[in-house]
Amino acid sequence: MCGIIGYCGGRAARPLLLDGLKRLEYRGYDSAGLAVADGGRLNVVRAVGKVSDLEKKGIERPLPGHCGIAHTRWATHGRPSEANAHPHLDCRERVAVVHNGIIENYLELKQELQAKGHAFRSETDSEVVAHLIEECFAGDLEKAVRLAVLRLEGTFGLAVMHADAPEQVVAARRGSPIILGLGEGEFFAASDANALLPYTQKVISLNDDEMAVLSPGGYHIKNLNDEFLQKEIEIREGRGEEADKKGFEHYMLKEIFEQPEAIENACRGRLLESEGVSKLGGLEPVLERLKNLKRLVIVSCGTSYYAGLCGRYIFESLCELHVEVEVASEFRYRRLKLDADTAVLALSQSGETADTLAAIREAKRKGALILGVVNVVGSAIAQVTDAGVYNHAGPEFGVASTKIYTSQLVVLTLMALLIGRYQGLSFTEGSAVIQALKRLPRQVKGILTDIEHIKDIAQRYARYQDFLFIGRQHNYPTAMEGALKLKEISYIHAEGYPAGEMKHGPISLIDAEFPTVAIVTQDATADKMLSNIQEIKARNGRVLAVASQGDGRITEVCDDVIRVPETLPILQPVLNIVPLQLFAYFIARSKGRDIDKPRNLAKSVTVE
Repeated sequence: MCGIIGYCGGRAARPLLLDGLKRLEYRGYDSAGLAVADGGRLNVVRAVGKVSDLEKKGIERPLPGHCGIAHTRWATHGRPSEANAHPHLDCRERVAVVHNGIIENYLELKQELQAKGHAFRSETDSEVVAHLIEECFAGDLEKAVRLAVLRLEGTFGLAVMHADAPEQVVAARRGSPIILGLGEGEFFAASDANALLPYTQKVISLNDDEMAVLSPGGYHIKNLNDEFLQKEIEIREGRGEEADKKGFEHYMLKEIFEQPEAIENACRGRLLESEGVSKLGGLEPVLERLKNLKRLVIVSCGTSYYAGLCGRYIFESLCELHVEVEVASEFRYRRLKLDADTAVLALSQSGETADTLAAIREAKRKGALILGVVNVVGSAIAQVTDAGVYNHAGPEFGVASTKIYTSQLVVLTLMALLIGRYQGLSFTEGSAVIQALKRLPRQVKGILTDIEHIKDIAQRYARYQDFLFIGRQHNYPTAMEGALKLKEISYIHAEGYPAGEMKHGPISLIDAEFPTVAIVTQDATADKMLSNIQEIKARNGRVLAVASQGDGRITEVCDDVIRVPETLPILQPVLNIVPLQLFAYFIARSKGRDIDKPRNLAKSVTVE
């Protein structure tokens, strides 16, 4: 898996394909390749490493064709290598396939095809698709792809070419996104609209088990029953200018500094101050069910999972709800009773996270109300949920999520405020939440002015190889997210722990070479956090604290302190995570890491 771009039109395909791949680089990948049809054959170039390596390699082999497909790969089956890079070819090198997802029955299909004489060149599951299409091909590529897809189990986003149909690209989807771009006399297929926006704002999102056939003269869409479909054309705003770093060294730093705006966008038009409540149009179709909700199950992965853990405290503080938070990849394996009084809330930045999609499909099967919070309009989760809320945070190109995380916390607060006002939360309490939300952008800007101080601290801590992050209550998930940020981009081992659990094992690790980052802002747990810090100092441990402005006790017991403003306890994690994002960023920068594209990670995880 990672990024797909296909093109059919009047222009040379190679430059457009390379540009599309560059706009998908933020998703993370380890190799890249492209195929261009020309003169009755497929010209294929593949390279391990960056798109720039593919571009240099392609210079030696001019590719003048006008239709092509390209791919950036994040390894699932088989190590990063040129043989495992996409596009994959059939035996006669007449079929080229790029694939996102996982073919779960590939071993069965591979054995069947090998018995028929097909020879495989890679370690991947994806190659089986090319050979299966070869087996099904009888002069009609569209039909061959449809017959092949009917045999596939698992998830796929596909783009396919055949040397005998040099002006045709066939795309298909099940569980992994494919978006069509409609230009003037040219047509695109991609896994992400960011690859298309410089060329067209008119897009169509394929649903599961749908296919599209592109040619310079037009396109059509069918389902797997071979029935023509009429799909609504969407207008996506922008022309890709969001990809500009705007003077910042990395996208991640730019996106950290975009958080005040992202918070404002999450709240814009959604605060009814006169009523002390929020207004969320995406939830209005299910408002009556929300008023009587008894139980909420939040499902998510990675950073979104930690947002969900914070969300549990937010909902329990503002609503009369029983709240559970589940790792999406484990959700299906539990025997959970879900009914009409239960809502399952999916959190996902991309809206395409495979584990989260699988979880909500299971919840839907059991009769729960399905809600979603996503940032990408028209994404898979947005399509399958009963109702939901968009972040409106703008594109996030850094693989390590920053502004989407804080935006998710704000949106969860808005949702809890809406439900809470129907479940006993007073006007005064609701108004206090609204005023705190309105202050957040200014408070985050204040933290960002402390960047040089945070940078200096990060450089002093960059030599350590292990970190413990601790917090209590709302700040326990913040500690986990802070540790994750450091792991993701610096490759330093870090653990996030509830501070009360420290003495039940992790304290054995503490010594002068194992620093602790303690989140100890003023709340009901501050005194207990101070006790935990004293325990660490008694064992010669170094402590960096994220603490409230004006708290003089902290400087007496900690080695270094980063100050943050105070807000309502449920919103304090929005402020507390910002210096931890910068701390991780500057440590990674001092180590020369590829911050926007950390090794082994992908922005959108579309495989389980």
